Amino acid sequence: MMFRGTIAISSFIVCFIAQAAIAQISQRSEIGGGLGVFNYTGDLVRTYDLSTSRPAATLFYRSNISRVVSFKTALTAGQLAASDQQNPIDPFAVSRNASFDIFLAELSGTFEYHFLDWRDDKRRLRFTPYLFTGLGLFSISGNPNKTAEYSNVQLSVPLGGGMKYVLNPRYYVAFEFGMRKTFFDYLDNVSDADPSRKTYRQGNPNDYDNYFFTAITLTYTFYDIPCAKNPYR
Repeated sequence: MMFRGTIAISSFIVCFIAQAAIAQISQRSEIGGGLGVFNYTGDLVRTYDLSTSRPAATLFYRSNISRVVSFKTALTAGQLAASDQQNPIDPFAVSRNASFDIFLAELSGTFEYHFLDWRDDKRRLRFTPYLFTGLGLFSISGNPNKTAEYSNVQLSVPLGGGMKYVLNPRYYVAFEFGMRKTFFDYLDNVSDADPSRKTYRQGNPNDYDNYFFTAITLTYTFYDIPCAKNPYR
């Protein structure tokens, strides 16, 4: 009896430790994806304009460091475009008649801060607003008329926020809006130029281009694996 009791207690302890270890890993792991749009601001579009929206999508992995802080790694890609013909910002833009239509892919890592303790099972709270920021690398392609020599891979700083809502213990949805601050002035293929040449391709070299990603995402959460029953009972 003592032997069986010892085995049962040992099995329970091992099982509890294993379950806790698994829970620490699995409950922190999430995967997801979403659909949305890219927008741009720069020399062709000075302020955020919904009419320049182009389709984009994202896939991501998230690790929940605590109940309020998460780290997300995401791959996001889509089209980015604008034209002077659509909504010219001034008479110069009409004469310039510039446009661009590129494919942009981004790899980013961001920290998220949640304002509410929405993961507490004892509370009925099922939503939380959140903010995020981090670093990213983006690559552009599809611009055959480059006006300068530059690398197609550039650095960006994602920052923004959103709202998450729990559908059930495994799934939740989120609405997210984020800006990507860049240090790059050729998303629109318009920047500084030689003023002696009447190409009308001049832009503001001191004002970098930026892009935005707005999306609705769906996330799946991995939960712990149930502990095996004691075979000696």
